[in-house]
Amino acid sequence: MDSILAVILAGGRGERLSVLAEERTKPAIPFAGRYRIIDFTLSNCVNSGIHNVAVLTQYQPLSLAEHIGIGAAWGLATPDRGIRLLQPYLAREEGRDWYKGTADAIYQNLQYVEEQDAELVLVLSGDHIYKMDYSQMLKFHQERQSDVTLAFTRRPEEELHQFGTITIDAEGRVIGFQEKVKHPKSNLASMGVYLFKREVLQRCLEKDAKLRSSRHDFGRDVLPKMVAAGKHRISAYDFQGYWRDVGTVQTYWQSNMDIIEMSPEGFLSDAGWPIRTNEVERPSAIISESANVVSSLISSGCVIEGDVEHSVLSPGVIVAEGAVVKDSIIMANSVVGSHGVIDRSILDKEVVVEAGCHLGFGDDCTVNRREPKVLNTGITIIGKKAKLPPGITIGRNCVICCGVIEDDFSTTEVLSGETIRRRQRGRAPGA
Repeated sequence: MDSILAVILAGGRGERLSVLAEERTKPAIPFAGRYRIIDFTLSNCVNSGIHNVAVLTQYQPLSLAEHIGIGAAWGLATPDRGIRLLQPYLAREEGRDWYKGTADAIYQNLQYVEEQDAELVLVLSGDHIYKMDYSQMLKFHQERQSDVTLAFTRRPEEELHQFGTITIDAEGRVIGFQEKVKHPKSNLASMGVYLFKREVLQRCLEKDAKLRSSRHDFGRDVLPKMVAAGKHRISAYDFQGYWRDVGTVQTYWQSNMDIIEMSPEGFLSDAGWPIRTNEVERPSAIISESANVVSSLISSGCVIEGDVEHSVLSPGVIVAEGAVVKDSIIMANSVVGSHGVIDRSILDKEVVVEAGCHLGFGDDCTVNRREPKVLNTGITIIGKKAKLPPGITIGRNCVICCGVIEDDFSTTEVLSGETIRRRQRGRAPGA
């Protein structure tokens, strides 16, 4: 589809993901073992025949840039295909600054959009988990002769306040757009997938940029105003598959658990719709005679000697003999020592849990005192490169920050809802 430019918004800070997003942008967070969150959107583009892709970055972009590289893992490093990472920058012309919102991010890159000479612009989020054939949405858009088409999915009532929601008429035209309200008029949630005629997008963004009252966001400003004005044909595309916005600790954990529960030939193993990633090949996982693995996703390079149940292990994870990992996510090259217990926890990359530690201990689910809105469902998070001393007990809704070492613990017990931070001694490297 040479007439389409895909623009992926990937600059999100991910404040609701706690220390997982402390040193990387949200789309770069590891997911389902060997992948990053953005891999799903990138793979959707390539599998849909879209080979002209721009990724707009802002917050902590290094990890994402290193992961994407020149796009070779997605087949985009050829003369007739390409991917560009675009970051905000200061310049002499008026208006160049940090991106103020999703709409402003594209507005500041309108010159690049125009240079691509594409008839249509597909605006996507880089932090959603789903598999979608955008060519079907394109066909729908063209048949309806739409100016804008946005994709929607149905969500449970208790989740709707987290999303923009739409109302549609009998012909499938969007007649209402509400952004994250307590009591929306419908259960049709916008997926953050927008297909624009390029000239329509350009005019709307230029108009929005002049409004001082605008927050320059598609969901909060641009689309509600377009719908209210009634001057454009805005169609709604009904998406029926799995879709999850992984913007919170709970949804991130739950979507990883969802992947485990899907059929083996389903989400990750569909040869007709491969999820591509930039991951170094490792030897096959080793499951020892002493190990017991049940309903789990085990990546290459893992060595399992203990028990793993209903968990996701990224490449290179070691679970020593006598250790138990349950309902947890453990990222690359982390180590769980002998007789350690990891329960309903998320361990970032290169974490070392020494022998006899117990993470996610007890039934006390006191919310985290430092991040009560972020950690309140019993999940404990261990930041990247943290090292936990032998025998320590850590409760639920706890945060152990990136780079924490044994000397940062003053006791052998971290009560539920507590946060352990590094003492002042310099910054931990990498993301």
